[in-house]
Amino acid sequence: MTRRVLVIGDVMLDVVVRPVAPFAPTSDTPARVRVGRGGSGANLAVALRAAIGDSFEVTFAGSAGNDAAAHIVAADLEECGVHAHLATTDGVTGVVVSLVGDEGERAMMTERGVNAELQYGHVADLFDTSLAHLHVSGYTVLDDHSRSLVPRFIEAASALGAMTSIDVCSVGPLTSVGPENFMAAATGATMLFANEEEALVLSSENGVEGALDALASRWREVVITRGPKGAVVRRDAETFSASASVGDIVDTTGAGDSATGTYLAHRLLGADIETALHYAMAAAARVVQGLGSRG
Repeated sequence: MTRRVLVIGDVMLDVVVRPVAPFAPTSDTPARVRVGRGGSGANLAVALRAAIGDSFEVTFAGSAGNDAAAHIVAADLEECGVHAHLATTDGVTGVVVSLVGDEGERAMMTERGVNAELQYGHVADLFDTSLAHLHVSGYTVLDDHSRSLVPRFIEAASALGAMTSIDVCSVGPLTSVGPENFMAAATGATMLFANEEEALVLSSENGVEGALDALASRWREVVITRGPKGAVVRRDAETFSASASVGDIVDTTGAGDSATGTYLAHRLLGADIETALHYAMAAAARVVQGLGSRG
């Protein structure tokens, strides 16, 4: 039986815009624009599939509208070798418009669409004995409508003997929801992924070392990405670190998702933490050199 990695997250269409001239409020502004599959969970699933090969089946599950955006996302996932398990409902598929600045950082305007309508029944049939690992995107935790599903997902996967992981995804919604609510829903997971800013807010600490101490008391393996400063990992009281692969930065969209998916893939393949970090940093470096989540 082929083992499965299940990723649950938002179904999103990405519209990435990088102006190449000063903004003209009442006229046209020349820009580079990319439209395609987005969403943190889907980006992670694609990166995971690319790194894990045929050793595991990778399935992405979420809630989508019955519209062109959903078809684009599903087709792209399948083309990348990820099985798309999308529950179709009335309403619109989520869309995020990313405005990319000169330094590669982006501001995102998001319509989550029907992502908040995800139900346990949409994914229940995916929890079977083939499940090796469950990853839940943090946006599922950050939404008031879907947060209560997360402990059920983690409990169902753990009962099957599968490992589990979760990422934080976005510091703005985390601040609004409150770290205590996020941790209450996600504590049962085996692994936690966060960037540095998210880790500091989630832990209420002022530095990475303190954040590692606090978060490692709840999750067995904690991975904190730090952009150009690389990444650190705490597992069973041991700390590991890696430098970032330095290169030209065009757009940071999807870099963290790619790092997380690649890291997770190599850990599932049996790699040690230092090796997994090496591949994760290389994957993130490739993504930031291009416009959009694919690089």
